[in-house]
Amino acid sequence: MEENRVKYAVERFKEELSVLNKTIWEAAEIKYEEYRSEAAVIEVLRKHGFQIEEQVADIPTAFRAVYGSGRPVIGLLAEYDALDGLSQQADCLEKKLRPETRYGHGCGHNLLGTAVVAAALDLKDYLKKHPGRGTVIVYGCPAEEGGSGKTIMAGAGVFDEIDAAITWHPCTINASMGCSMLANCQAYFRFHGKSSHAGNSPEKGRSALDAVELMDVGVNFLREHMEMTDRIHYAVLNTGGTSPNVVQSEAEVLYLVRSRTNAGVKELYERVCDVAKGAALMTDTTVEIEFDKACSNVIPNLPLGKLAYETMVKLGPPEYTEEEKDYVKKYHDLVGQEAVWNDDGAVPHYDMELRKKLVKEHPMADFILPYKMVSMPGTGSSDMGDVSQIAPLIQIETACFTQGAQPHSWLWVTQGTSSFAEKGMMFAGQVMSDMTKRLLEDPELLEEAKADFKKRTGGKPYICPIPAGEGPLARRKRRMETEKARQGAEIGTVEKDDAEAGHTGEKAGENNG
Repeated sequence: MEENRVKYAVERFKEELSVLNKTIWEAAEIKYEEYRSEAAVIEVLRKHGFQIEEQVADIPTAFRAVYGSGRPVIGLLAEYDALDGLSQQADCLEKKLRPETRYGHGCGHNLLGTAVVAAALDLKDYLKKHPGRGTVIVYGCPAEEGGSGKTIMAGAGVFDEIDAAITWHPCTINASMGCSMLANCQAYFRFHGKSSHAGNSPEKGRSALDAVELMDVGVNFLREHMEMTDRIHYAVLNTGGTSPNVVQSEAEVLYLVRSRTNAGVKELYERVCDVAKGAALMTDTTVEIEFDKACSNVIPNLPLGKLAYETMVKLGPPEYTEEEKDYVKKYHDLVGQEAVWNDDGAVPHYDMELRKKLVKEHPMADFILPYKMVSMPGTGSSDMGDVSQIAPLIQIETACFTQGAQPHSWLWVTQGTSSFAEKGMMFAGQVMSDMTKRLLEDPELLEEAKADFKKRTGGKPYICPIPAGEGPLARRKRRMETEKARQGAEIGTVEKDDAEAGHTGEKAGENNG
């Protein structure tokens, strides 16, 4: 079967792309630290003739890679960041850490970035044969996980040049995404109290940890009084130490708020802030709120969604070897049949019974899920939402992980370099390339996508949800400047002390003389 199957055009780059995928997976770098991963992607694109611009939007690990000339301009969105706490060895049937790192590609961004490169290489050869037909730009987008890299790039005007954007995500199913995703924002809540002996004089202390706990209770009551699709998550970052006999004077919690729109996020976020202020009031502490990051809701596009589905059907899903079928079966046996059949593919679909039926009939997920727009949003978020607010955007999904394996788990990490995963990666690359060719060749189709975009946005201009001077990079810059100033002050003090000591020594020498 492997020898006789229809091969995708991008497979002429298969060896090079497989090396790239494994390089990014091995590097496993988190938000804004993806230096090796970005360098590996750039190296391949530069080798194939793309013009590279690095440090886009003043982000150290963001880039533009351009090939072609004129309009239309189609953007391909690449990601390559990993997740904290998901260290995992490859091709394991049990959780087994990599001792050299605590990070892992639990969302498959190694595959994501590599498939975008696959599409770009195929398109480069196409544009070489058809000069002047348009421009393809690969955007290297760091920090999708918790850093909103695309949001910062969007706020800097990076995507203003494109006519449409195409991206994808590794998943457990082959589909064209026909729904929105939630907007979100994230903020730190730091409570400041007063320490005291918890046994001798607790009345003289004011517990910051109590404030964190009360905030959590208040937010839990809030959950019943918000939209069903809204989400609030938190992580306690600082409990104030490890000594229970000390009243904790400092405590910190990080909250992530999601809603259908940026306006909905803003409203819910302000209510969470009020809960924090109430917790501070109840405990006689103070609270410092520091905005971290945000991203916009995804705006779907009907013409591009249909194009993606038609392209996927025309190409057909990958075919698999007996070894790959055995590989998938092992993971199905591990998670159990119910988990396999009830896998939702990470995004909602209009007919879950149909999805379940197809998965039962096709354990390799070698089918294309029928396309239909749905009003129910996916309950996750992505900073591609900010790109979708600037230009028409489509995201596809392909089966790279076994049904029943959940995103942001060690199961996705361990499967990320398998031949099964890479076949889904190559499929995605070919779909994105063929879609781009259609948009370059068919001005009417692109105009339809733009008209749909205008209808859904109401013609309103994009407003970046991260305020100027805020966000993770701005915060990092301020922290570095503060540290540099502190070190400079310390050096100045040492030099002054040394100079004074030398002067005193000279005087002493004069007296001894």
